[in-house]
Amino acid sequence: MVKEIKINNFQQVKCIVNAATYCFDEIDVHDSQGRIADAKSILGLMSLDYAQPVLIVSENEEELARVCKLCN
Repeated sequence: MVKEIKINNFQQVKCIVNAATYCFDEIDVHDSQGRIADAKSILGLMSLDYAQPVLIVSENEEELARVCKLCN
């Protein structure tokens, strides 16, 4: 499952990390440059480019929906 979202500020990045921390399955964030970071890693997310929308990716549709809902 994939969901595209636009990140406008660091508060949204922190929200993704906080929401992903409670997920049992892996959740990744892909930027437009092709870089991938674990959504549970604040350092990993800080290395991504947010000039363009990013993709939130997970095999678990429910957890993906919860992370995206909390961070929009």
